[in-house]
Amino acid sequence: MSEAPGAARPDDDGQDAAENSGADAAELGRQLAAAAEKSGLGALARDEQLSGRDLLGAVGGVRGILEALLPGLVFLVVYSSLTSFAGSDAQAALVPALGASVGLAVVFTVARLVAKSQPTQAIAGLVGVLASAALALWSGDARDNYVLGFFTNAAYALALLISLFVRWPAIGLIVGFLMGDGLAWKQDRRKYRAAQFLTLVWIGLFVARLAVQVPFYLVNNVEALGATRLLMGVPLYALVLVFSWLVVRAVYPSSSRSGE
Repeated sequence: MSEAPGAARPDDDGQDAAENSGADAAELGRQLAAAAEKSGLGALARDEQLSGRDLLGAVGGVRGILEALLPGLVFLVVYSSLTSFAGSDAQAALVPALGASVGLAVVFTVARLVAKSQPTQAIAGLVGVLASAALALWSGDARDNYVLGFFTNAAYALALLISLFVRWPAIGLIVGFLMGDGLAWKQDRRKYRAAQFLTLVWIGLFVARLAVQVPFYLVNNVEALGATRLLMGVPLYALVLVFSWLVVRAVYPSSSRSGE
């Protein structure tokens, strides 16, 4: 029996699905790359030599690092001092520790607003600090100040893992558009393997945070939990960025960069 005019064939359906998948991936890649560009990752990725200035910009700059680290550090110092040296019980130490942390986050946000210097990062940090503090106050348990971070890391790891399973590794999408390669890297075996590898590396970062920090949460070791949260935050993130830069430079030599 002949097919009706205009009827879709099975192979046409498969081709349409592949094209739609590629279009969706391209749009997602553009959005991810735009966000990465704003964060300073674009300049870092395109550096011929690793620039300390661009690396600093990629992790938020001096102000961004302080905004990321100091509220958590202040919470840990105040809480530990009150429980270990002042003889306060855990619940009595919780309110002043959270108050100091939230207060510092508010100061950072106000400073950004006054200076009119793109307060998005500080506002996002303040929202995170407020949400974590609210959860800890609601439960009366200092370790719950860190719970939201567990969900954030798990969500990132899951999203990256899904991108691997659907054969569109997220790091490849980001790097491809940052380097002006679009989706062409998908057809280059070396670049595709590098994208898979780097996506696994970033999954490893988020999983490592959970593997180290969750046990401290379970045994109620607030001090160790807070310290590892700080060490595995910006410092570990910067190390993974440097490693990623080395891999990107290996598969995107200067002669193949677009716009040059």
